[in-house]
Amino acid sequence: MRITDHAGTSIGASVADFDHTSASENDIAALKETVYRRKIAVLKGQDLSPQALLELGRRLGRPETYYEPMYQHPEVSEVFVSSNVPENGKQIGVPKTGKFWHADYQFMPDPFGITLIYPQVIPAKNRGTYFIDMGAAYAKLPEELQREIADTRCRHSVRKYFKVRPHDVYRPLSEIIDEVERKTPAVLQPTVFTHPMTGETVLYLSEGFTVGIEDAQGKPLDDSLLKRLFEATGQLDRTFGHENIHLQSFEKGDLLVWDNRSLIHCARHTTTPEPTVSYRVTVHDGRKLHAGLEAA
Repeated sequence: MRITDHAGTSIGASVADFDHTSASENDIAALKETVYRRKIAVLKGQDLSPQALLELGRRLGRPETYYEPMYQHPEVSEVFVSSNVPENGKQIGVPKTGKFWHADYQFMPDPFGITLIYPQVIPAKNRGTYFIDMGAAYAKLPEELQREIADTRCRHSVRKYFKVRPHDVYRPLSEIIDEVERKTPAVLQPTVFTHPMTGETVLYLSEGFTVGIEDAQGKPLDDSLLKRLFEATGQLDRTFGHENIHLQSFEKGDLLVWDNRSLIHCARHTTTPEPTVSYRVTVHDGRKLHAGLEAA
């Protein structure tokens, strides 16, 4: 296994000659350390079935199956499928996923630490995923804004970008919303926490899932504070030219492994869709999102 940091950026490393079936425990530890240190590790030259992808995920921790069945691979339920390419006339997975800033499972009580994305059908032109390192973004905030969000908590919910399921057709919208709120009620997390693996201070919020912010006593704070945070971190820049935004490209055989605690991401879609398919496995890596959850 050979690890090479990407030049000219603080994000990203390439990992060559990695085979999860023969990797030693030291190799796995080195890979995870690279994910935490460089945020994204790109495993090169991978050729994995959905089951093999799951087995790779198991080398890194405990995989989490996505809670909505329509996203699941028909043969390996732990594999999440994003696809706009029908198979034998049937839709497999869900198209146009993740076209907003978010961390995976940010709206759930126990978010996982590591995400693996394995592109299957790669767009010819608009390939790649946008990322923001929310540890680095926090460090760049003005001190006054850092003080303003100290000891606050953010509320995260899936309701803004929840995708209507096939069986929701003809159901009243109010009934669907009520079900979403019962099944995945909004959760509170610290606006800022310490990364348990690196000690880095991380700003934990996203334009896609964060719907409110409150003080230490639970008093709601003005939404303008969230808007200022979204703007300062680059999440409102629809040109994706903000200095905090990193575009991670990929090619056939690449498998991206990233730090789901400190990164938020946004899928790169365009108004003219290209065929695209990717598989995802998400993994609990042995520690909770932050120390407060471990103590709960």
